[in-house]
Amino acid sequence: MNSSEPQHPDHIDPAEERDREFEQHVSGILHKIGENPHREGLLKTPYRVAKAWRFLTQGYRMDVEEVLNRAVFREDYNEMVIVKDIDFYSLCEHHMLPFFGKCHIAYIPNGRIVGLSKLPRIVDVFARRLQVQERMTQQIAEALQNALQPLGVAVVCEARHMCMMMRGVQKQNSVATTSEMLGAFETNSKTREEFLRLINTGF
Repeated sequence: MNSSEPQHPDHIDPAEERDREFEQHVSGILHKIGENPHREGLLKTPYRVAKAWRFLTQGYRMDVEEVLNRAVFREDYNEMVIVKDIDFYSLCEHHMLPFFGKCHIAYIPNGRIVGLSKLPRIVDVFARRLQVQERMTQQIAEALQNALQPLGVAVVCEARHMCMMMRGVQKQNSVATTSEMLGAFETNSKTREEFLRLINTGF
């Protein structure tokens, strides 16, 4: 074969192809809102937006088991474990605008514990996708319950929603709070109250 002939790859990277399609859609949106996609300041915008959205929605390509990556250990400890003030950033599925805040997680081990750094990673698995706060809170709790089979799991999320702040009611100081209580946190009021007291106590 003549080496000067153009080479046609047999395989196109699906991720690159999706990014190119995404860039075309962003260019179309810019045009629809009355902008000129070809002006200097916007020339690279479709590329940047595609790259940003690939990062912001990486939760679709993440798996809890892979995130834990053998970080579950046998340990004879049965007191409450809490990691609070976990920052998260997500996207409202109704308007595709950000909502962001803090997540507080607790569990009571039943012979197994997980590396503490894995809890924020589990939050990201579900936050980095189109979401509603209620479902995200539930998914985080259920993922931890399934992974560890603990005596109980509690998750509280507090967030500000840009769809309320930038549009609609335009209320700047509203905070939405959601919770999911499983096992001992659901059935034992003292356990639940201890968790809520501890997450509202300073470091």
